[in-house]
Amino acid sequence: MAILWLLMALLMLGFVLLPVMRRGRGMIEQVPPGHPDAADPEDYGFVRQEELDVRMPGPDQDLLDVLELVQRTQDHRAAAQLLAGTETGGELRWQRVQAFAGAAALELQQRPGGIHATPGGQWLRVWRAEQPKDAGDAAVHAEFLVQQAWRTSARGTDDFRIIMEEARDACAQAGLLAPGDPVPYLSELSIARGLAYSRAEFEQLWLKILDRAPHHMGAHLAALHYWCEKWHGSREQAYAFAEAAAARAPRGSLLAALPLFAVFEHLPEVNLVAGFYQSEVVTRAIHGALHAVHEARPDDPTLPHVRHLLVFFLVRAERWAEAMHQLVHVDGHVGALPWTLSADPAAEFAVYRALAVAGYEANGGNPATLPG
Repeated sequence: MAILWLLMALLMLGFVLLPVMRRGRGMIEQVPPGHPDAADPEDYGFVRQEELDVRMPGPDQDLLDVLELVQRTQDHRAAAQLLAGTETGGELRWQRVQAFAGAAALELQQRPGGIHATPGGQWLRVWRAEQPKDAGDAAVHAEFLVQQAWRTSARGTDDFRIIMEEARDACAQAGLLAPGDPVPYLSELSIARGLAYSRAEFEQLWLKILDRAPHHMGAHLAALHYWCEKWHGSREQAYAFAEAAAARAPRGSLLAALPLFAVFEHLPEVNLVAGFYQSEVVTRAIHGALHAVHEARPDDPTLPHVRHLLVFFLVRAERWAEAMHQLVHVDGHVGALPWTLSADPAAEFAVYRALAVAGYEANGGNPATLPG
């Protein structure tokens, strides 16, 4: 009991001081496992911090199995087969293309190769050489180049521009191989941001995506970055883009949650207002996201992305029971915003989870009353 009271005292002190002291997006200092102020995840059936999967926002066992096989054998055929069987134009295809490209880029970064060593990600190069007309490989290759540019070169340098130009050509080739697939154009959205497309160029690209997948959540999340203040737009333009998408979203679409992402992208560097996370603009965005989650299909691949961001905002707004409800659905995977902005996503997630548990228990909650 003494530990619980100590935890709550520190929690209340933290919410007084943290808005003033924390910079960036409001990340909280990490509480190490075993610390007396750290909630025990096992009491609620939560996964221990060291077992949290940082690779993806939610489960995709087929993808994990294929990635393990491809990386172990350096044989691309399982990846080709998985993408061939993944719906063109769907959210899942985009996430899997990103995952394969990211895995190859990380392999290359870890094993750049040399005179007597084979570089990492060799399976992707073999795939490209053996199946140059494979639409799945073309999409992965284009996204791989995009990720390579961001990983290995500083924006604005000649190297960055050269890789991005190559990536733009690869996106065009991938688009020709699969005319109805929006994925190559989604990869180009990142190029548009990096190469500073003009508004006219960006709008032309965006229309190509809308023609193929007008309600694609992943596309809207990628496009939102372009309109943000830190890139090529403003807070007002980003909010307008997000709110317009939410307004035209069909029932069951997670686009109604887009304004919450716009708010997140424009959180103040220093928050001097204690009630910021309970303000009207934040509350309205939270409610839109909660409604979207409630209406969405349980198997929507982008649902975990929204739930993770809701955990962040609900904890900050001290809406403990609602935060716990989201945690029940996403616990175990932490490969999503806002955790991926931290050097240790699992630790960052664990801190917010501990705060949610503490707040929940302080208001009468316990494992038996945990919302499902």
